[in-house]
Amino acid sequence: MDGSTMMDQAPELKSAPRGAAMIIDGTQATFMSDVIEASRERPILVDFWATWCGPCKTLTPTLEKIVRSMGGRIGLVKIDIDQNRALVQQLASLGLPLQSVPTVAAFWQGQIADLFQGALPESEARRFVDAVLKLAGSAAPAADVIAEARKAADAGEHERAAELFAAALNDDPERPEPWVGLVRSLIALGDDDQAEAILADVPAKLAEHAEIAAARTALAVAREGRAAAGARTELEARLAADPNDHEARYAYATALNASDDREGAAAALLEIMRRQRGWNEDAARLQLLKFFDAWGVDAPETMAARRKLSTLLFS
Repeated sequence: MDGSTMMDQAPELKSAPRGAAMIIDGTQATFMSDVIEASRERPILVDFWATWCGPCKTLTPTLEKIVRSMGGRIGLVKIDIDQNRALVQQLASLGLPLQSVPTVAAFWQGQIADLFQGALPESEARRFVDAVLKLAGSAAPAADVIAEARKAADAGEHERAAELFAAALNDDPERPEPWVGLVRSLIALGDDDQAEAILADVPAKLAEHAEIAAARTALAVAREGRAAAGARTELEARLAADPNDHEARYAYATALNASDDREGAAAALLEIMRRQRGWNEDAARLQLLKFFDAWGVDAPETMAARRKLSTLLFS
């Protein structure tokens, strides 16, 4: 049993065989069938625990919750180390570190694919499971839906994207991605009130997540932009009459952003900074940073405008 190697060509990941339980208590007598053989069909998590282990009492319910949310794509076998000492000794002799519990090992194709020790928080435990599924050529059910939703959003199909993100959210509300995707889709559809309602329902433990915070900024920017969009013609006239009307240009940038003209919005704010550095307590730069949060750090418009901002500030 070599934990550092995997088969070069792993077969297609299958769902759980008919009748196979997602969560079971394992023993030395059943380890080969419950773990080694079963892992040739789907990944198997093995939770090594003990009744005297305090962290185990936190981690095991978390693992059970995660595994149940995976729709049978991964199994969980719980091994009480005190009741299965011979098995623990055998696995330890093969290199599995079982000096402390909880220890969780992921098996795939009869081999150890990955492991961790200690009681991870749910978010980290989910990332571990996601990585194991990816290694096995699969993904969590919600992850599949999120990927499809993102494709729809990229294609401008925001209504379908919203439906898919909502479905993913219903399936797995512990992930930030469907919350963020649904909010951004609703913003794209112009349904700011519903987007705000969704943000209000975000679980407390996700409320300060960077992507959630960025979605909250995106909503604020969108609302500000929609308010300014109606005055766009008037703003253009004001700028034609006075190119140094920075208040008008600031509002014009917000209106352009509301029209999804990100390049134009960034250019307008950068122009204010060129004409009067630090205008209105650096309002133009601060608004541009809000746009970056709303657009996303990896958006092409963000990266291009950030380079221009850097050149301007350090020239």
